[in-house]
Amino acid sequence: MPEDSNTFSSPAVWWRRTLHRAVHRGWRWVQRAGAVTSEHPGRLRFRRLGPGTRLAFPQGTVFGEPWIELGDHCIIGEQVTLTAGMMPGLDLGPDPILTLGDGVVLGRGSHVIADTRVVIGSNTYCGPYVYITSTNHSYDDPGQPVGKQWPRTDPVTIGPGCWLGTGAVVLPGARLGRNVVVAAGAVVRGEVPDHSVVAGAPARVVRSWDPVRGWQPPIRTPAPVPLPDGITPEQLAALAELDERG
Repeated sequence: MPEDSNTFSSPAVWWRRTLHRAVHRGWRWVQRAGAVTSEHPGRLRFRRLGPGTRLAFPQGTVFGEPWIELGDHCIIGEQVTLTAGMMPGLDLGPDPILTLGDGVVLGRGSHVIADTRVVIGSNTYCGPYVYITSTNHSYDDPGQPVGKQWPRTDPVTIGPGCWLGTGAVVLPGARLGRNVVVAAGAVVRGEVPDHSVVAGAPARVVRSWDPVRGWQPPIRTPAPVPLPDGITPEQLAALAELDERG
């Protein structure tokens, strides 16, 4: 037995670390190479793919691209599904089916299923695993399996400037106004007025903006202090260190 137990383990540790670094470098390269942009659309041929928009790799299920419009500077996370039509290969007519405005963010694992018109307004942000659909199963015939019955479709509109929390579900026929906040896990249907917060399943309005009285009920936490214009990453790091010490 060798006196030093690390004599034979050191090369194994070195190889393991080297392999670990190589795998991570390789995966970062694959992510960069597999991302979809207007300059490098790959196999995907969207009706519009705006400049600055990026679909992270790996992408989720994507079909019906000729009827999908993506605005400028959108961020589409990994494993996001974007579909137009009930299945690939359909002719959906002359008009777009799914439209994302400029600056839309779809978090990792989100799904946008547009069997009929779905519009997401500019600068709407979605957390991970948000589900937006214009189609729902029907169960009119009790003698048939639900999955075999013809589904119902109804257009969906999400106004500009909204925030949809993790796991939120937006059902067919939903019409969200401007700057609506959807709480995590909420299930939204019907009309939601501008500048309101909805939560629950089914979602209901729990806070709204009044031009005279402000937010009702009032927001209990203090407003965040915005960063000053022109702050550098180094200055931001220095501020964080001061906060930790203070």
